[in-house]
Amino acid sequence: MSGAYVPEALIASRFLRPHETTVVSSNERRLLQLIWRNPGISRSEITAHTDLTQQSVHRILDQLADRNIILLGSAKPGLGRGQPSPMLHLNGAHTYACGISVNTDIIGICIVDFAGKILGEREVPLREKTMHQALQLVKQQVAELQQHNNLSEDDLFGIGFAIAGYHVDGTRHNGPLPLHEWSMIELGPIITDLFGRPAWVINGAKSGAVAESLFGTGRFIRHFAYLSFNYGFGGGVIIDGELLQGGNGNAGEFSGLYDEVESERRPALQYLIDRLNRNGVNVPSIHYMRRNFNRDWPGVTEWVDDVTPAYIRLVNAIRATLDPQAIVFGGQIPPALASMLIERTKIFDRPRYGVHRGGPKFIVSEIASDAAAMGAAIMPFRRMFY
Repeated sequence: MSGAYVPEALIASRFLRPHETTVVSSNERRLLQLIWRNPGISRSEITAHTDLTQQSVHRILDQLADRNIILLGSAKPGLGRGQPSPMLHLNGAHTYACGISVNTDIIGICIVDFAGKILGEREVPLREKTMHQALQLVKQQVAELQQHNNLSEDDLFGIGFAIAGYHVDGTRHNGPLPLHEWSMIELGPIITDLFGRPAWVINGAKSGAVAESLFGTGRFIRHFAYLSFNYGFGGGVIIDGELLQGGNGNAGEFSGLYDEVESERRPALQYLIDRLNRNGVNVPSIHYMRRNFNRDWPGVTEWVDDVTPAYIRLVNAIRATLDPQAIVFGGQIPPALASMLIERTKIFDRPRYGVHRGGPKFIVSEIASDAAAMGAAIMPFRRMFY
């Protein structure tokens, strides 16, 4: 492929609007967003949420239904007199997408349908495998998930690909040392060659924030910071329900707050694993630690004490600059470990006239599976439909 990689140009023609190069119009996108956030909203109710006329809303919804993008259901009860108004849902059978999340020790795979229903999840161990070997295993697992769910290859819309590491340019990211082979290369064309579909590439922590915004805390809270505890430490910022990208695509790279000395005292889980192994606890990977974590392991409390000053400074920097409603503890952190950090939180608050400034809630993510893979899977729909 020559020139810049543009996934939008690779979308199969069957998904495009008739005689156009776009999937949906701006007005169609607005209505699809309303239906995503309010499944079962009625056609009459939706008009009140837009500046479109009732006739325009009906026409747009009929066109979306004709393309099998939405379903017009039975009438919603209890709406008073007049013509019964059908309930609206995204049509999960319209298409599906695949999410792939590359961490330092494991690759998560997630397939979701158009309505956001998770159809299947898998994992591929990454250690001691080349990038080519790992991707072939990923493709094999995706094929098994497709077969298990009777999914047609033609109905696959695209791939969301998340990777640990900060964004450089295009679809290039700069990952930690275990991902050196995946770093500083254009990942989009590689994934497209593998699956024959457009690929949207994103940082893994940001992908986790997207999953949290759609499936977790974001269902109730529109403004939050997402802390992603992985081999390294990063995050994402959700403002009014949307991912904040920043000028260089790296908003939420919270590790950038620390200098070289402080960097080893930030709450990156690679350092906790080193501490545990030195204390005689055999923890082969972050994935293993998440599944088997015990807060009484020797070395856990000492590590939490060591990272607490850097953690507290970060939390207060987030509070002061972003003013989120919540700070969510996500990524691969064991919930019990997240609670230990939350217990040590101190807010730098100087009340004026006895009045405190409002602060965020601290929430442990309830997404038990690979949030980054989930966020990656839904990303093609977020970029192109809703």
